[in-house]
Amino acid sequence: MGKITLLLVDDHKLIRESWSIILNADPRFEVIGETNDVDQAVEFVKTRRPDLILMDINMSPINGFDATKIILREVPDALVVAISMHALPAYARRMFQMGAKGYVTKNSSKEEFVSAILEVKSGNKFICEEIKNIVAQQELEDGGGHPDMNSLSKREIEVVQLIKEGLSSKEIAKSLNISLKTVEVHRYNILRKLKLKNTASLVNFINAQGY
Repeated sequence: MGKITLLLVDDHKLIRESWSIILNADPRFEVIGETNDVDQAVEFVKTRRPDLILMDINMSPINGFDATKIILREVPDALVVAISMHALPAYARRMFQMGAKGYVTKNSSKEEFVSAILEVKSGNKFICEEIKNIVAQQELEDGGGHPDMNSLSKREIEVVQLIKEGLSSKEIAKSLNISLKTVEVHRYNILRKLKLKNTASLVNFINAQGY
């Protein structure tokens, strides 16, 4: 069996070089390409057909979610393992929705990193222990239920969409023709229902869920 060929996609050169050193030191793997550019990644996957793509989520201007979607639209059978600094189950769920087959965090060990590659290459899905532990803890704390947008009223969803667009409470009130106090009540109820602490966590939740 030949080496598993890999493409590294990350916008930090030092991280790409570090991954290359670690992976190329293992006789089972060969890094055949690295890039911080999504267009280059797509072209590379189409022409070189690496066995697996290691995709960082936190890139700019195009993040790993959209990059994965673009690559899989062009090469549907490509295998993607997401790598993120965020230990957020919502991020993992969204990456799997985009078509990724694995998810590890940057807190994962080298052994877990290798396991992710081997499992995905074998046709399985892989989620790192850090995410599994967080999901298990959440299930213990909330009885197995996961807050989602379905728990919100139609008006609350409208408020959420305007928050995502960057509107202030005053602007939301004007847009929806309601009072500022009513907007604040909606914002409070939205955070309570979704079990979030503040607007920043709400925006992260919205983006992670793909709304």
